[in-house]
Amino acid sequence: MKMNTHKYMTINGEMTPIEGERNILEVIRKAGIELPTFCYHSELSIYGACRMCIVEDEKGNIMTSCSTPPKEGMVIKTNTTRLYKYRRQIIRMLLSSHCRECTTCSKNGECVLQSLAKRFGIDEIRFDKSEKAWKDEYPIDRSSKSIIKNPNKCIHCGDCVRMCAEVQNVGAIDFANRGWNLEVTPAFNDPLAETDCVGCGQCVAVCPTGALNVNNQINEAWEAINNEDLRTIIQVAPAVRVALGEMFGITDADKVMPLMVAALRKLGFDNIYDTSFSADLTVMEESAEFLRKLESGQELPLYTSCCPGWIKYAEKRHPELMPLISTCKSPMQMFSSVVKEERKVNKEHMTDLRKPFVVAIMPCTAKKSEAAREEFMTDGEPDTDLVLTTEELGLMIKQAGIDFNELEPEAHDLPFGMYSGAGVIFGVTGGVAEAVIRRLVDDKSHNSFNNISFSGVRGLEGVKEVTVPYKGRDIKIAIVNGLKNVENLIKKIEAKEAEYHFVEVMACPNGCIGGGGQPRSDRDSKRKRSDALYSNDKLAEIRHSAANPFVTRVYRVIVRDDAKRLLHVHY
Repeated sequence: MKMNTHKYMTINGEMTPIEGERNILEVIRKAGIELPTFCYHSELSIYGACRMCIVEDEKGNIMTSCSTPPKEGMVIKTNTTRLYKYRRQIIRMLLSSHCRECTTCSKNGECVLQSLAKRFGIDEIRFDKSEKAWKDEYPIDRSSKSIIKNPNKCIHCGDCVRMCAEVQNVGAIDFANRGWNLEVTPAFNDPLAETDCVGCGQCVAVCPTGALNVNNQINEAWEAINNEDLRTIIQVAPAVRVALGEMFGITDADKVMPLMVAALRKLGFDNIYDTSFSADLTVMEESAEFLRKLESGQELPLYTSCCPGWIKYAEKRHPELMPLISTCKSPMQMFSSVVKEERKVNKEHMTDLRKPFVVAIMPCTAKKSEAAREEFMTDGEPDTDLVLTTEELGLMIKQAGIDFNELEPEAHDLPFGMYSGAGVIFGVTGGVAEAVIRRLVDDKSHNSFNNISFSGVRGLEGVKEVTVPYKGRDIKIAIVNGLKNVENLIKKIEAKEAEYHFVEVMACPNGCIGGGGQPRSDRDSKRKRSDALYSNDKLAEIRHSAANPFVTRVYRVIVRDDAKRLLHVHY
């Protein structure tokens, strides 16, 4: 008979096993009790500042559950009268110094402070701001193309500070001053645009209030749609399709893309395409560039160039690596270049001669900054005219009064709506590397795809290593996401503790599925998004970028001998 070796603690009178949880909070949530928190995130260090997760033991001692390890025999209560009173008092105090323009806040309806105030029945503010405090409101920082910082809505939970430092290794913001004057700010109160901020938006993703927000450009999108002189062309990134459905309660990600296309038509966009198409172009160009370097003995590894947060990080922290970064434009920029070049090449055969205005729907806040870079300007105008995030698209659909769930599914426009499964998986960490491996192996058999998918290239780990045989030699590939992991990998390579031929880099943890412009997510929802993208790939009629017939046509008709200008960039 097998002995039960579990340790137990008692939560609200019920025995609950301790199974390796780091703190009491994790055990409590496993037991089905959702304790309120502001400052706790499982992927960040323990901070214990907000005190909302306090619990009481059998002796009447109160402790923060997030910072207290579980122990055998503990007896814990989570909802005593005293705890309820303390939590209400904490919320009242936070509200007393908080900007209360809730109806015009971008986080209205999604704000954690707002939802907890409702949950605990706070219907009045007993502690009001002093007259001096109201007069001394902090200015809103709109300097960044990607992120807007409003210190007046900050509750000093520290989530953004720890995310920026611990996960992203950037440290663009931190606490400054003390007491009433405490604030989260860049050093010397510099504007975000003048700091090391890479625009990844991970600070926005963890901010529980409206203190950090994506730079909302919905009004610009509406203006373009309603401008009769513009032909609005929209491209949608792969990771968007697996997150937008969450905003409308659709759990089957395969159904989202056709409904999204229908919604975009109702919004008034003229042409609807998929960035997965230009991801196929990226595979063609990046694999060719890699093979040229490999076979000519040039310095390696080749670092991927799809992620603008990574590019900015490398520019600021590792300029010595810039020659090793692929010269390929990101799929978003390749798409915009090709679409606008098509108008020039086929102008005499086109029936719609309006000026093209390219809108990109991205999971990434850093794409807003990428679109504004001088390197992606042609004749003084941006190749990608406007970037919206997944959340901004969801809000536009709601603004238009579209019942997303009741739409009739529709298909993308051609030719830039045809894509391979290799292009789709760009949205998840390891997807770029896997697409390039498919190109290197050049074997379109079912067994070959299975062998690649089980090679270790898939999964949400921060760092993965894969070895692929190629013409009698082993190609060593590293796949890394999260900039702290990137920094550690770079140090290993520099110290000659590791050697790779190809390195895929994504700034956001878990890749684009966890981008700063996506709906709030946890590891479980990111895994579901990842699984959905691989499911899309498996069901795709074309799974190999080189097999996409429209890619061949683009090279023949539009790109021709001008690939260097249209598809490559030098930072």
